[in-house]
Amino acid sequence: MPIVLALLCAAQFMVVLDVSVVNVALPSIQHALAFDARHLAWVANAYTLAFGGLLLLGGRLADLYGHRRVFTAGLALFTAASLAGGLAGTPAWLLAARAAQGVGAAILAPATLTILTSAFPEGPRRTRAIAVWTAVGLAGGTAGNLVGGALTEYLSWRAILLANVPIGVACLAASRRLAPGPARRGGRRLDVLGAALATGGLAALACGLSGAPAAVPAGLALLGLFALAEARVARSPLIPPALVRPRAIWLGNAAMLLAGACLNPMWYFLTLSLQNVLGYGPLATGLAFLPHTLLTLAVGLRLTPWLMRRADDRVLVAAGALIAAAGFVWQARLAPGQDYLTGVLGPAVLISLGAGLLNTPLTVTVTSGVAPEDAGAASGLMNTAKQIGGALGLAALATLSTAPDGGPAPARVPAAGHGPAFTAIAAALAAVALLALALPRRRDALPAGNEPAARPGR
Repeated sequence: MPIVLALLCAAQFMVVLDVSVVNVALPSIQHALAFDARHLAWVANAYTLAFGGLLLLGGRLADLYGHRRVFTAGLALFTAASLAGGLAGTPAWLLAARAAQGVGAAILAPATLTILTSAFPEGPRRTRAIAVWTAVGLAGGTAGNLVGGALTEYLSWRAILLANVPIGVACLAASRRLAPGPARRGGRRLDVLGAALATGGLAALACGLSGAPAAVPAGLALLGLFALAEARVARSPLIPPALVRPRAIWLGNAAMLLAGACLNPMWYFLTLSLQNVLGYGPLATGLAFLPHTLLTLAVGLRLTPWLMRRADDRVLVAAGALIAAAGFVWQARLAPGQDYLTGVLGPAVLISLGAGLLNTPLTVTVTSGVAPEDAGAASGLMNTAKQIGGALGLAALATLSTAPDGGPAPARVPAAGHGPAFTAIAAALAAVALLALALPRRRDALPAGNEPAARPGR
């Protein structure tokens, strides 16, 4: 089991790392490939949109074709696309490679959580395993900035993508240790139409939020068709109607989407703020994010599992969201010439403590009590909510912080245009806290017979 958990965490770390690893290198990428400032955010969003848009399909693949087979296929595609991205010579080439990485990640990420929930039965062992998996994922997001900064400073921005190749090859070699997992095809088919409608709708919506308002109605129409197809047409829907009926699932995933819209895009704005407002280089920017990584790991691995045995999950999610919101309010006041302690480290403590507190209990809430045959769909839905939230949040927040000519927004606040983004993130996290308080207690969210063992003090 430790080897299986280590392999799953390594794959998850790599997938999440690539959400943020490009952020520190964005100025270098823009200079090297002559990216227009308006389109620079798509280096990140090409990955997250493909990732989030196809996660539901990826989750169903694991259910229908066997966990190990899908895991290795996603890992192979992700590794090959990383190689292609590292060799990119034009903006279009890089964006295509990043999108292909996202497709591989969409196949790979749900398989890691599906294998984990299949290998560890519900109870304290699964909670600990999910805590490790979640903490590693959070660390991947934060460590991406440090890794990206070091590789960009001493090698090249290309190294941030090429570094995935040896790691991916090593994980492929170790994947033979995984159990094949059941393949449950029977008469079930992949819902390709649903995947196409969902991905197209989300991409159009992101384009609309990025400054093309005419795309918003098209995105909403495609998403409406997706909902109709899932309910009336699909023989094997990506989201089985019964899966989303429990309040813990639909409300928990709504909270996950909103949290993703806050915690994923923050790296983009923090990176630009540190380099453009404080004048840090790539390595200094990456090192500035080291406390985010260490604090997130410490809270996610140690403090949160301990608190989950003693406190209501809903309270932990709400408290984490409000603590992180306070950190973003502080971060919005970043100004040129400000010192590291008050400009970066202080907000980092609150942001990391809040993120570490809310992610594990929210993940446990939306994956508990799910039938084994729908475990892949449930993990895909959760990851979709998080990644799509990040993509849509980045698109909207980038528009908020960009002037019509493609430059930074007027300096209405000290953060030279990024203060509004941090303030909007804080407001969204306050909404996450309200949603969390409406969630059912975990034992109330589970079908009869699936209740976990009672927790001390509850």
